[in-house]
Amino acid sequence: MLTIVVTFTVEAEHLPFVTSELIKLLAPTRQEAGCINYDLHQDLEDPTHFVFYENWESAEHLLAHSKSAHIEAYRVATKGMITDFKLRRMNAVNHE
Repeated sequence: MLTIVVTFTVEAEHLPFVTSELIKLLAPTRQEAGCINYDLHQDLEDPTHFVFYENWESAEHLLAHSKSAHIEAYRVATKGMITDFKLRRMNAVNHE
């Protein structure tokens, strides 16, 4: 399993539009092969700050997701509206 944590900020003047575009990603992504969960979170104190918390069965599934039509449409629609984008690939650390 591969865990992805994406953090980013939306330019304040574009917040309503980008938020609606982000919400459009949820249903189709959750239907993708290999998607375990795909959760979007918005900061309570700074509503321009978002976090995606995702789990994928494999890196190949994540790669397919990154090339999907709905992700490409989102990128085109929100170009220049996102700042401080960081994507982290993570594995669970098990302590026994």
